[in-house]
Amino acid sequence: MGKRALITGITGFVGSHLAEYLLKEGLEVIGTTRPRSKTENIDHLKGQVTLVEADIRDYASILGIIDKHFPFYIFHLAAQSFVPMSWKAPSETLVTNIVGTANILEAIKFLEVGEDIKILVAGTSEEYGLVSPDFLPIKESCPLRPQSPYGVSKVAADLLTQQYTRSYNLRAVVTRAFNHTGPRRGEVFVSSNFAKQLVEIEKGIRDKIMVGNLTAKRDFSDVRDIVRAYWLAIEKGKSGEAYNICSGNAISIEELLLKMVKMTNVLPKTIVEDIERLRPSDVPILVGDCSKFKEQTGWEPKIPLEKTLEDLVNYWREKV
Repeated sequence: MGKRALITGITGFVGSHLAEYLLKEGLEVIGTTRPRSKTENIDHLKGQVTLVEADIRDYASILGIIDKHFPFYIFHLAAQSFVPMSWKAPSETLVTNIVGTANILEAIKFLEVGEDIKILVAGTSEEYGLVSPDFLPIKESCPLRPQSPYGVSKVAADLLTQQYTRSYNLRAVVTRAFNHTGPRRGEVFVSSNFAKQLVEIEKGIRDKIMVGNLTAKRDFSDVRDIVRAYWLAIEKGKSGEAYNICSGNAISIEELLLKMVKMTNVLPKTIVEDIERLRPSDVPILVGDCSKFKEQTGWEPKIPLEKTLEDLVNYWREKV
């Protein structure tokens, strides 16, 4: 067995794909779960990964896991990551995402193993928030102006990681991934929600599709390209740096929907705007520039959006 990696949030969408990737790289994989976590995303990895119960908001449990298992890599993915939920539960979002990150960094500092463990803290393009046209495409130097409690929480975790790295000589990098999707994406997220609804229309379960803001433009990547980027970031990234990970192309949510409509050969009889899907404040466009990351690691996205969406639709055809 190779070096040991700890993934917080292994049962999540990205965590499950990252676990698959690291196993193929020959690593021993340990993942944190909560007592009531759904494990369906990693059921196919039973016997290949070690699961440990932990609440990232509980410092003692995080300290104990790192001390006991002493991973060479820590991929910190666990978070409250659904932006609309952060408006409904801002305190929970802030505590989970900020305190959870602080607990991991503090545990490494307390154990005095900062030079022995490589850490990746998963940030987000939502940290940039309201970006003026002059800053497009977005570089890492763009001002951080988050437009949601989720974005605020991720800015804090991002800056906290950089501060700990400078102050205590930790080996940590931050990734600011733009939108990513693919098989196993949670149905509350727009691409997966559209795919599920269209498959339900295809199977005669519904005849209309509910939508939110279709004019927003986002930079989408395939989750399998993203986890490969995470591996390269933790291996080749410079400690204390933040890196954008993105495709460099923006597509409107309406265009995304139309691409999937063509894949299902169905046409919704009615497209209904659901006010519950609209945010109190939204970001019109997020499109990134990841030239800094490419130069540092040699990463390039390999999977075209059409393939990503096709795999997502097929995922829902099996699930519905």
